[in-house]
Amino acid sequence: MMRSYQYFAPGRINLIGEHLDYNGGIVLPAALTLGIRLTLTPRNDNTITLRSASHTETVQVNVADEWSYDTAYQWCNYPLGVLALMKQEGFDIPACDLYYTSDLPEGAGLSSSAAIEVVTAFALLHYTGNHFDRVWLANFCCEVENNYIGVQCGIMDQYTVALGKKDHALQIDCRNLKHAYVPAGLQDYQWLVMNTNKPRSLVRSEYNIRRQECERALKALQYINSSISTLCDASVHMLPLLPDEVIRRRARHVINEQKRVKDAIESLQKNDINSLGRLLNESHASLRDDYEVTGFELDTLVNAAQSSEGCAGARMTGAGFGGCAIALVHRDACTELIKRVGEEYKRKTGLTATFYQTGIGDGVHAIFA
Repeated sequence: MMRSYQYFAPGRINLIGEHLDYNGGIVLPAALTLGIRLTLTPRNDNTITLRSASHTETVQVNVADEWSYDTAYQWCNYPLGVLALMKQEGFDIPACDLYYTSDLPEGAGLSSSAAIEVVTAFALLHYTGNHFDRVWLANFCCEVENNYIGVQCGIMDQYTVALGKKDHALQIDCRNLKHAYVPAGLQDYQWLVMNTNKPRSLVRSEYNIRRQECERALKALQYINSSISTLCDASVHMLPLLPDEVIRRRARHVINEQKRVKDAIESLQKNDINSLGRLLNESHASLRDDYEVTGFELDTLVNAAQSSEGCAGARMTGAGFGGCAIALVHRDACTELIKRVGEEYKRKTGLTATFYQTGIGDGVHAIFA
């Protein structure tokens, strides 16, 4: 009987710094202890089989074949994209069974797509004895997402999944992709992920609109001051120079959110939970009022958490318009908060929220028995 090999890749949350990646800013994501586990079992033929505990679809391909994105493959397109690019790059692809299990919700803004891409690439490279750099791995998987899946995402998700570190946030400068680890010991507090379970139909169209609005703001400011290279380089004193009120509010969020990221790093370094919680609350208000990417469900969930005993702060995380929020909650208050927030959210929205108590974990790795 063939020996199996197991690997794990985490999901990720962005602690603070929303919509700064494409504006050239510093973001502060962290890998989760929730994620995707992959079991790789070698085969004696030329077949690769893809299966998941969460889906009924099974896909088989021949190692010698060529394939491309196909809606019929559904979730399997993500690992197949990894396999296709590996072949294109000249890596040997072993015949194997790939079986995925997950406690990470899909489509909720926790980077399940990045996790399945990264764990697949890591597993195949590790199993075949290839040596690789984790930054290279993140870029490789981002290329899969951009060119095979067809989603023009930035690299933050793959970067965090590949380079995450237990009990540390990852400070990433999106202009040059340099990173540093920020200790994130939370004393008696923990992160609570709150899933609105609202379908996110507006995400892609509104995301593109926000990018365009930020580009307009940047061009207008560069016309006045050519030394500004990204919107995050601007200051709030420049905002009155923008004639359009909507563009002004988008720029105000970006500029102020960048300052909040820097303040949050300082709060983490000082273990200042109260300050960090206040910054989370301010971030959500900015995303609601200036960037307008929250919506009724996210606002209801966040407001209920913020008003609950034991919650230091809460905000949406991800692109918005549904998906997830995060709350910084005292461990002793977590059970009661989940009950209270869940009931209030159900009463006001008619939807049932899902809650995940999670820590900050390591990036992708092999699981050794």
